Amino acid sequence: MEKSELIQIAQNVFQDEIHELETIASRLDNSFTDAVNAIYHTKGKLVVVGVGKSAHIANKIVATLNSTGTPSQFLHAAEAIHGDLGLLQKEDVVICISKSGNTPEITYLAPILRQYSSFLIGLTANLKSELAKNSDIVLDVNISKEACPINLAPTSSTTAQLVMGDAIAVALMKLRQFKSDDFAKSHPGGALGKRLLWTVENIVDPTRHPSVNPDSTIADVINSLTSGKHGITVVLEDKKIIGVITDGDLRRMLMKYKDFSNLTAIDIATLNPKTIHTKEKAREALSILRQNSIGQLVVVDENNHYFGILDIHSILNEGIE
Repeated sequence: MEKSELIQIAQNVFQDEIHELETIASRLDNSFTDAVNAIYHTKGKLVVVGVGKSAHIANKIVATLNSTGTPSQFLHAAEAIHGDLGLLQKEDVVICISKSGNTPEITYLAPILRQYSSFLIGLTANLKSELAKNSDIVLDVNISKEACPINLAPTSSTTAQLVMGDAIAVALMKLRQFKSDDFAKSHPGGALGKRLLWTVENIVDPTRHPSVNPDSTIADVINSLTSGKHGITVVLEDKKIIGVITDGDLRRMLMKYKDFSNLTAIDIATLNPKTIHTKEKAREALSILRQNSIGQLVVVDENNHYFGILDIHSILNEGIE
């Protein structure tokens, strides 16, 4: 088979599934808002039930909901009728996912789920199914055909289920006014956790805070710049930050003055440098550095005392973008 043929097959799948999603989106009605409000107002948790391919979709929906502020739990339909139904409480809301709505497990379980929960939301393609009949609210994910060439493998149908779950999750995020800081609480690990949670204090080495006095000699300035490792030193007067001197300031001094034996730190310093507090988010610091086209920020503590130097490479090396 030619490469172009394979690409055409893939494009057809995308087009078929997009068409089905657009059709379902056009059918959205008050059932969707009723379902979202039922979940939003519940005093319990959300339990998402599925079997077969729908179980995989249910697991992903649960993961999305848990990470976006809606406590959720997956319940496999087959396991539910053999003891796992005990996790369900009367105040819980249930979403039961089934394309046909008539599989043996779902047919047996649907009336029990309705009895044992506060709301049963059926997510199905069959509005005349046993699941639909037993549901308080029905979300219609009916499709005209699967993207599968023999119209059998769950493709468009599972995509529709997944996107409906995403729509519910996003709507709930909006209702809860869920922010990035809330998202960070459930994503503390890896680069994402660092980007959302880490503060300037997590990155800066407080043992490296090079400084000079306003009347320090140029030799003292050079020694301080060398010891600091960041190509910058801070000019302090009575613990107050007066200015900074960078490698660039030193080069400009050499170009401007033939004799610098009588110069002091304050003569070549850049006054009123940009500072950032230790508790600010590292991602905010990176934004300031980029907006001002600078490589370092002077870090201060809650008392506005000099704490250290934040270098842009230190942020990027942690995978924070």
